[in-house]
Amino acid sequence: MSGKGAPQATATVDATGLDVVVIAGTWHETITDGLIAGAQRALDGSGATSRVVRVPGSFELPVVAKAALEAGADAAVALGVIIRGGTPHFEFVSNAATDGLTRVALDTGKPVGFGVLTLDDEAQGIARAGLPGSVEDKGFEAADAAIRTALVLRALRQAQ
Repeated sequence: MSGKGAPQATATVDATGLDVVVIAGTWHETITDGLIAGAQRALDGSGATSRVVRVPGSFELPVVAKAALEAGADAAVALGVIIRGGTPHFEFVSNAATDGLTRVALDTGKPVGFGVLTLDDEAQGIARAGLPGSVEDKGFEAADAAIRTALVLRALRQAQ
């Protein structure tokens, strides 16, 4: 597991006034629900307002993130689970989700917290989902990154 070197949040930031949309796929429900719970912990602790929107899978995350940001959300948090199978489908969906979410952030000028897990097996997802016994909480991390980036962008825009 590559959590080594990850930054440790020393304090919860005050994100009062930020509107954040969490977009989550429906595949691998136990893992995804853990990611959502972690994201919600970060958002609740920051004072940001948030809502969760479910989409069929990770491929659909970019278009819904773009719609949420264009509708006025300050940040989006994209959560999904893609587990490698026996065909190239894993690479196609992983690349499409990653490239699409990057494009959304750049096109809108708003942050997209990246919580899409690309895994070899379900056990890797359980270890990263913020569930009891998990060693990482990628949902929390993705939401925290989105919040912190939205605050940096707000400060930069206000300084102009």
